[in-house]
Amino acid sequence: MGFVYINHHVLDNLFYILVGLFAYFILIDHSKRLKRYKRTLITACMSVPIILCMRFSIYIDEYCVHDLRQIPLFIGTLYGGWPVGAVLLVITLIGRFYLYGFNFLTLIVYLVIFVATALFANQFNGFKRKGKVLGSSLLAFVVGVLTTLIAVSFSDFFQVTEAYLFYFVLMPPFVMFTFVYLAEIMQDAISIKPKMVKLEKMEVVSQLAASISHEVRNPLTVVKGFIDLLKDPNLSQDKRDEYIEHINREVQSAESIISDYLAFAKPATEQKDPIFVDREISSILQMIKPWANMKSVRISDELSPGVIYGNTQHFKQCFLNLIKNGIEAMPEGGELRVITSTSKNHITIKIEDSGVGMTKEQLTRFGEPYYSSKEKGTGLGSMVVVRTIQTMNGTLDINSVLHKGTTITVKLPEMAIRRPLS
Repeated sequence: MGFVYINHHVLDNLFYILVGLFAYFILIDHSKRLKRYKRTLITACMSVPIILCMRFSIYIDEYCVHDLRQIPLFIGTLYGGWPVGAVLLVITLIGRFYLYGFNFLTLIVYLVIFVATALFANQFNGFKRKGKVLGSSLLAFVVGVLTTLIAVSFSDFFQVTEAYLFYFVLMPPFVMFTFVYLAEIMQDAISIKPKMVKLEKMEVVSQLAASISHEVRNPLTVVKGFIDLLKDPNLSQDKRDEYIEHINREVQSAESIISDYLAFAKPATEQKDPIFVDREISSILQMIKPWANMKSVRISDELSPGVIYGNTQHFKQCFLNLIKNGIEAMPEGGELRVITSTSKNHITIKIEDSGVGMTKEQLTRFGEPYYSSKEKGTGLGSMVVVRTIQTMNGTLDINSVLHKGTTITVKLPEMAIRRPLS
């Protein structure tokens, strides 16, 4: 019998209710300000399906209008309490009498629905998901049976047809089961989201602490050993100078690790200024070329003018890391090319090397906390790169082939600004 009565009118009614339910949770999830007005929001989101269900009813016979308007009334009252239910009841009755005329029996039936649902709402909010789903289904069934008995008792003309039993008694419990289950899933997702973000932050902090502790302890252990050696009164001046040089190198190593950590952990809400990309990249290349020459790496560039908006210091650190990585990827020497271009309101910066390349795992894990393809790397440099590009609303793409080289492409939104005269 059920499949006979499932037609496009029924599906339309279900669609109206589903959209209203989704609209409520989407608005709650995306606006902290709207969370303060949950009752007003659920009233609005449930009143629209009520009107639409009545306006586009399943069908109308001589004694009854068949639609699913009671479902939004149930949901609004259960999740919003009796004040929301009272407003929805008034909207339901006004809409019903405006569209189809006044009917005393309809008034009685919906008053009973409201009172029963409002009384159950207090217990409903104390249930877990399973209790809410089963309880709301049972409520819909009990109310359906009760209102049917009232209708039969109060009206000599009222007829309990198969369609009436299906739409008012049998179908609502299944609909309530489905929609309350969906509502609980969405509500749990919204409530869990801040907790997950907090847990992720705590995980990052714990991993950072562990990594920094490990990486800084290594050079400090070396420093401690050389300091103990320096206590030897018979130590020659040459050896003393050699040990001091070792100490200085390890202290600089620890300082570099801490600087990378601070660049990654520093909040992104700092002052931002126009950055002339070609000038800054050129400055970085001039600074690093002597070191590249020592590594037998030839650097070439094709720099086009362009301006972005961001933190200049972080921009320099980001691309210094990328260029430095490219040079280190060519231990036997090679060529590094840096190309910038402008198109469609974006500035593209490409860094190409002819080095050892990267595996699929290395590509996937680039920027992951504490993962590095270098033997003594901490992974903080790549984390700084990823964070900086994200802060500037840019994108990072890496294309690499083992033993052939790597191409890193960074796209950043261009800023409309007049370039100052040189």
